[in-house]
Amino acid sequence: MNRRGFLQALFQGVAYLPLLPVVALAREPIQVIVQQSPIAGFQYYEGDNIFHLLRLNTPLQLKRDLKNTYDKNAVAIYAQGKKLGFVPRADNTAVAQMLDRNEKISARIVELTISENPWERVRFEVVLNG
Repeated sequence: MNRRGFLQALFQGVAYLPLLPVVALAREPIQVIVQQSPIAGFQYYEGDNIFHLLRLNTPLQLKRDLKNTYDKNAVAIYAQGKKLGFVPRADNTAVAQMLDRNEKISARIVELTISENPWERVRFEVVLNG
C-alpha cells in the first residue's frame, strides 16, 4: 500500500468514529450470577406467612442490615415488603460489598420446595447487572 492509499484508508476509518458510541449502546446487557443460596432464618421472619404467595422468579430486595450485632456483613432479604430472612453468613461478604458500592445487583427466587427443613424451602440467586 502506498502512502496515499494508507492516508485514504486512515481518514475513511475516522469518518466512522462518531458511530462508535451508538454501536456500544447496541450491545446486550451482561448479567453475571454471583451466587445461589438458601434463605437463612426463613422460619423466624415472614417467610412461612407468605410462602403460598411466592413464585419462581419472584423479585427479591436485598438490604444491608448495618445494625446487626451478630454479622457485620448481614444482608436481609425481602419479598413484597416482608422480611424473609438473610443471605447466609457464609455467603454474604461479596453481596454486602456490592451493596456497599451501590453496584447494580438483583435477586430472584429460583427454587421453591415444600419441606419441613426451612433451609430447603426457598433458594434464591443474586445477579450482577452490567
